[in-house]
Amino acid sequence: MPRIAVIEKDKCNPTGCGGYLCIRTCPLNRAGKEAIVVGADGKAEIHEEVVNDACQVCVKICPYGAIHMVNLPSEVGNPLHKYGRDGFRLYSLPYPIFGKVVGILGVNGIGKSVAIKILAQVESPNFARDKPADMQEIIDHFKGTEAQLFFQKVRDGNIKVAYKPQAVDLLPRAAAGKVRDLLLKVDEQGRFEKVVSDLELKDFLDNELSQISGGELQRVALAATALKAANLFIFDEPSTYLDIRQRIKMSGFVQSLSTADSGVIAVEHDLIILDYIADLVHVMYGESGAYGVVSLPKATRNAINSYLAGMLREENVRFRAYPIKFKQGLPQSAGKPIRLVGWTEVKKALGSFSLSAEPGSFNRHEVVGIVGENGIGKTTFIRMLAGVLKQDSGELDSQVKVSYKAQYISTESEESVASILSNAVDKHEARIIRPLDLKNLLLRPLSKLSGGELQRVAIAACLAREADLYLLDEPSAYLDVEQRLLVAKVIREFADTFGKTAVVVDHDLLFIDQISDRLMVFTGRPAVSGHATGPLPVEDGMNSFLAELGITMRRDPESKRPRINKQDSQLDRKQRAEGKLYGG
Repeated sequence: MPRIAVIEKDKCNPTGCGGYLCIRTCPLNRAGKEAIVVGADGKAEIHEEVVNDACQVCVKICPYGAIHMVNLPSEVGNPLHKYGRDGFRLYSLPYPIFGKVVGILGVNGIGKSVAIKILAQVESPNFARDKPADMQEIIDHFKGTEAQLFFQKVRDGNIKVAYKPQAVDLLPRAAAGKVRDLLLKVDEQGRFEKVVSDLELKDFLDNELSQISGGELQRVALAATALKAANLFIFDEPSTYLDIRQRIKMSGFVQSLSTADSGVIAVEHDLIILDYIADLVHVMYGESGAYGVVSLPKATRNAINSYLAGMLREENVRFRAYPIKFKQGLPQSAGKPIRLVGWTEVKKALGSFSLSAEPGSFNRHEVVGIVGENGIGKTTFIRMLAGVLKQDSGELDSQVKVSYKAQYISTESEESVASILSNAVDKHEARIIRPLDLKNLLLRPLSKLSGGELQRVAIAACLAREADLYLLDEPSAYLDVEQRLLVAKVIREFADTFGKTAVVVDHDLLFIDQISDRLMVFTGRPAVSGHATGPLPVEDGMNSFLAELGITMRRDPESKRPRINKQDSQLDRKQRAEGKLYGG
């Protein structure tokens, strides 16, 4: 069985571990063999031809979790791309199909972005050598496969690729000026007016790129990609920063780009949106930070259910030891609810925006989900609960201790994760640190964390503070599918075990479905007015919210995950007629 040894260079911190702890403790090094040495970049470097199956000391002792030793499936073959002598390896690629939206599903750090960058010609594969391959070498490598045909067509100019990267927040650094000017500059198809209308960009066309929100930047990036004269459109995480209404709108827009003469590839972590947008899906498996393999494409439902099961039966690969399961409805706490905090009719004005909330209350031992569009008052409401804002009218209980995780998290601090999470390490290692996989991050500074790592640290810090009411604004952002479900489980068990109350604002409806005992629904006009209703029973709240969105949802009979019905399908019409938009 082939074996690889990998060091994640961004995690390797020789200073923090007291000076190459792995080198000093390696039994093979002590025996006179150079298994681990100091590389030219000052980081540890591992010689995998020297290490053996019995040697796992460095993997276990590295305080940053930077070292991997992995036995590979024998079928993967040679690496398509490798980052340095002992870096991450990618073994295969997805491929586009004209007339289809092809999705890619996998955990963070498994190579999804690397794979689509190679397809987009942003990066060239190197076949584990010191130099990138030229186009003819790539074509020869894939001889007899769909990928060979793809790269031949790219070489001959028959396929032109437009690519939207993951990090849309970097767009203002790459392009200055007004939104309108950028989009007119890249419009190679004369579709400016239609794309602006489809993605609802009109209200901020004359704003500077540096002054618009994350959700607006995402839609501008989608528009800029779609306006190029291309016939393959590649989108890396197109739903990030978008609210659920915008995600559904985006899905329809992306699907419209797939025609008989063009194709779409999309990486997506929101399972409901991936299921809704994609015709076929590649599952990516391997080990995060070490290697990634792309499965053959499967029908979307089968691919997602295979991913949740952790098993690709046709390829005889098990990539997770346990299946991911969903609950169909959450059990209600036994006995009479114990009220924690409540409010009368509350109103708040911020400039030209106004928010009103109907009377309501939260109970102990419960998690309340909050759903609604961006700019409609959700964050304003929880900031009032947190005491950051004062309501203009109405009464809001203020006698409870509150812990608040804000929507946006600063990445500039050089403070270590351990100092931020000292309380969590002391009191909640089993319930927070271990489930959220934070142990290997403790010695790293906040400024060196990825978005997903920073999000998990912020969630842990929020839960570790002594409080009665925990307010979490968009905790699923930057997390992959498995991390989102782990976070939902951690928050739920924390509230149940300690008699706490958690209030969670999020746009991932699967995450909200799994975490919520009750729902608050926010409606109104973004940036103009908002109105809050609830908390309501989950079914009532979802029915109300789906009515606002104009969609219906069902549960998959195999995995029990929620799925959006196709518009005007038989099931869609049946659920609308019965008034059960949120079907069981």
